[in-house]
Amino acid sequence: MEKKPEMILFDYGETLITEDKFNPERGNQALLEIAVRNPYKVTPRQVQELADSLGKDLGDAMLGKDRNHKPLDVTHQAFNRYLYEYFEVEFNESADYLEWMFWNNAAPGHPTKNIGKLLSFLQDSGIRTAVVSNMMNTSKSLSRRLEELLPEHHFEFIIASSDYMFRKPHPRIFEMALAKAKLSPDKVWFCGDNPVCDIEGAYRAGMTPVWYTAYLKDKSEVPAVTYLPAVDWEDVIAMITQS
Repeated sequence: MEKKPEMILFDYGETLITEDKFNPERGNQALLEIAVRNPYKVTPRQVQELADSLGKDLGDAMLGKDRNHKPLDVTHQAFNRYLYEYFEVEFNESADYLEWMFWNNAAPGHPTKNIGKLLSFLQDSGIRTAVVSNMMNTSKSLSRRLEELLPEHHFEFIIASSDYMFRKPHPRIFEMALAKAKLSPDKVWFCGDNPVCDIEGAYRAGMTPVWYTAYLKDKSEVPAVTYLPAVDWEDVIAMITQS
């Protein structure tokens, strides 16, 4: 039986929040509609064609032959800056707003089943919570989304990999979370859906990993480490109650 944690760290996507199928052209359309200058009348599709090409080039530069788990990240704002300045498209809004607008239109999100119940239970139990996510969006944008979708949360900090360079499963991003928490890894659980980035990464950082699979689409890859299984957030409540 695992010892009751002092803190639980959560992944974002398909863990706290499940998102609709990613539709980048819809996000591009939303941005082009508020552009104050679009001299070449570029379309959402043209923007996406360049975005796809940039994404491939970034992958080649950062990943090499390992296409599955890149170790470093860049911000969506840097990506967007290249994308729209290339076409000489201009906006009056801030980079933060443009990032948020794109994300909300390209991938609307919804809380996962029973996550609100779990977060309330953890708060009542005195168990601290925080978020560590691999994403190009900034921690500020991620915080805004979580405030909108989980307004009652009490996350102490929210880490997006793009703001801290390193992505899960690299130990550096887990070490940053532990430094912020001021806890040793044996006092922390990590809940996530990705068997490598979340579960193996957390395990190798010394944390207790909880593999949450309620929204996992590809279950062919299984973590190569010991973990606690959860198909519903009520499973985690039960684990803690019994610990």
